[in-house]
Order: sequence, then structure tokens, then C-alpha cells
Amino acid sequence: MSLWLKRQRECVRAVNSKRPVNLDLTTIKLPLPAYTSILHRITGVILFVGLAFLFWAFDSSLESEAGFNAVKETLQESAFAKFVLWGLLSALAYHVVAGVKHLLMDVGIGETLEGGLKGAQLTLVVSVILVVLAGVWVW
Repeated sequence: MSLWLKRQRECVRAVNSKRPVNLDLTTIKLPLPAYTSILHRITGVILFVGLAFLFWAFDSSLESEAGFNAVKETLQESAFAKFVLWGLLSALAYHVVAGVKHLLMDVGIGETLEGGLKGAQLTLVVSVILVVLAGVWVW
């Protein structure tokens, strides 16, 4: 029997083995870069959904002077509208910062384990600063 055929059979046996499967997500310990990557994806989805509301508000504001004043009044007086705007700005800030981190990794900066951890920490720190600044600006 050839060596290749033996390796293939070993691989098939390994795949078909009764290995334990951990489906309890609360027990899985992910590193910080994994959480920042997951959060990057989540903020992308938030931005995608939020764009529908922003386009609607933009369309309403361009429709007429009354529409513009209605959108302006809503954003100035409604705490909920301010919260939504702040949430979208926060998602945008995090998504941009994490995107820059990913672009730097694409050119070879921060690809080591230590670099990935430092990049994730820096991403969170810069994002928190931008989120606070967005909150100050909106409120």
C-alpha cells in the first residue's frame, strides 16, 4: 500500500472519529484580537442597516424646506434620534479604526501575536476616544 493511500485513510479516520464537540460558547476563551475582529463585522452590519435610516433622513431633508426643518428638529429635540445618531457614529468610528488596522496588517505591520494584541488594544483605545468625542458632539 502506498504512503499516500495510508495518509488518506488516516485522515478519513481522524475526521470520522468521535471527538468531543464544545457547543457552549460561554466556555470558549477567545483572544482580544478575535473579539475586535468580530466587533468589526458587527459594526459593519450596523452601518449597513443604519444607512437605510440615514438615506431616508437625507431624502426627507432634500425634499423640501419643511422636510429639512422636520429632520433638523427631530435631531435637535429627540433623545432617541440623538442616541441612534451617536450609535451610528460610534459604529462608524470603530469600523474605520479597525479597518485601518486590517489595512496595516495587509501590508505586514502587526502580523505577529504580540503585534496583533497591541493592534487590538490600540484599536479599542482609539475607538473609545472617538466614541466619547462623538457623544460630546451629538449631545
